Amino acid sequence: MSKITASMVKELRELSGAGMMDCKKALVECGGDIDASIDFLRAKGLGKAAKKADRVASEGLISVVVSDDFKKITMSEINSETDFVAKNENFINMTKEATTHIQTSNVNSVEELLESSIDGVKFSEYISTQIAKIGENLVVRRFVTLSAGENGIVNGYCHSNGRVGVIVAAKCDSEKTCEGAKELLKNISMHAAAMKPKFLDESSIDPELIKREEEVAKEQLKEEGKPEKIWDKIIPGKIAKFKNENTLLGQKFVMDDKKSIKQVIDEKAKELNGSIELVEYIRFELGEGIEKKVDDFASEVAAQLK
Repeated sequence: MSKITASMVKELRELSGAGMMDCKKALVECGGDIDASIDFLRAKGLGKAAKKADRVASEGLISVVVSDDFKKITMSEINSETDFVAKNENFINMTKEATTHIQTSNVNSVEELLESSIDGVKFSEYISTQIAKIGENLVVRRFVTLSAGENGIVNGYCHSNGRVGVIVAAKCDSEKTCEGAKELLKNISMHAAAMKPKFLDESSIDPELIKREEEVAKEQLKEEGKPEKIWDKIIPGKIAKFKNENTLLGQKFVMDDKKSIKQVIDEKAKELNGSIELVEYIRFELGEGIEKKVDDFASEVAAQLK
């Protein structure tokens, strides 16, 4: 079994909101596995549904660039070493220039990007020049481009602090409907930036995740002392709630919480006498997926004194 450290207990406590001793017990029961410990606490009714991506951190900016005809949209994450540099005007301008280049050059990977040419020089050299100018290591970590064909439209949103970005794409029955849906797609992107849906719709959810939620629900009902014979009547409602809370189309719209995003889209389509189908949704949050380095406090102090 893994050794349970104070930093592990602290991390689980921050993620779950549960008490220190409950966190320690959960970690012992789950062999030090943070994710399993979160589910253990949830089943016991001791922890909130933690956002596991909150365990990561990095600096830099998310950038979103949409073409003038709303047929192409690109979102990138470019990392810097410090938040100070992320607020630097040179860095901000560089991220916009790089994201525009990604879109116009049609590159599909960071490797292709580094080999491409920007302003007559290789992109890798361009980045090296920016590093020398800004004084910190800079990395184009990831990017994605969505393209819409005939009767398709894209739009997106990047929060003012550059830490969250969302892009979406829709298919419509006509270009006229696309034009009418443009502002709605931006509002939906703003909603997604704030509400963090993990999936576009139910079909996007991994069946294994649903099974896991069913097991958590069973453990919750067991802890609550509910008779096993009625579990089958309760669990479907819990799963339906999970799907609605975690899918963009199922969530209640922040601008009108009496309606789901799907209902809002359908109402707009009816108003325009057409059809609108949201087909793609991508959300970037700065630093997600980059594990934060956690050191023992005493060791950290000792390292700084060397």
